[in-house]
Amino acid sequence: MTPKRPGALMARLDRLLANLGYGSRRDVQALVSAGKVMLDGAAVRDAGQKIAVTADLPLRMKIRGLPVDPPAPLVLIMHKPLGVVCSHREDGERIYDLLPKRWQIRDPALSSVGRLDKDTSGLILITDDGDYLHRVISPKRHVPKVYRATLDRPLTGTEGPAFAGGTLMLEGEEKPLLPASLEVLGEREARLTITEGRYHQVRRMFAAVGNHVVGLHRERIGGIALPDDLAPGEHRILTAAQAEAVFDA
Repeated sequence: MTPKRPGALMARLDRLLANLGYGSRRDVQALVSAGKVMLDGAAVRDAGQKIAVTADLPLRMKIRGLPVDPPAPLVLIMHKPLGVVCSHREDGERIYDLLPKRWQIRDPALSSVGRLDKDTSGLILITDDGDYLHRVISPKRHVPKVYRATLDRPLTGTEGPAFAGGTLMLEGEEKPLLPASLEVLGEREARLTITEGRYHQVRRMFAAVGNHVVGLHRERIGGIALPDDLAPGEHRILTAAQAEAVFDA
């Protein structure tokens, strides 16, 4: 039996690997019987043995010669491409389809931290940690989100003060928006920082000042920026410290 590590969660191997998406518990038993599961350099012989579930598990365990997927809690950063949806229920290609297939049946399930619509690209966080998800999207946190918007018509110079004033109303709403910061990048391009997450907020803000967004890309959430070397459709696992950097805005 694997030595118990102080403070570590202990879990049955077959249940753990089933929750990570490696198949049913019977499938996991077959992997063990075939010598495909290695732990600390030795083949596992008992699928029912309890092991310490620690953050370094991918360094200690291999499945078919490859590091085991990280156990929960898991936080990913993805460069969401255009044309892909964030909802589990929406029709069309989903961000989850861009992940390893077994990750789609992990338990707890992976969910996006907020959403980007089909016509918006850029940074999206994905996690199986409900506490982390709710902390990031909580209205009390005011985690800033930074977008680069391409516009249909030239900026007039009135947008910045309108967004920063804290009085702008969106159509169909009764509460004004919190102040937002606008940086002009070009005649028809701007960077907008908001601290709320209302439905289609950026598009509706520009509509409220008489313009139309024709391209939208999220560059940053809090202290996490989209890496330059992360191509559309690619993802990366964040360490616990990297994930918490979202609150370091």
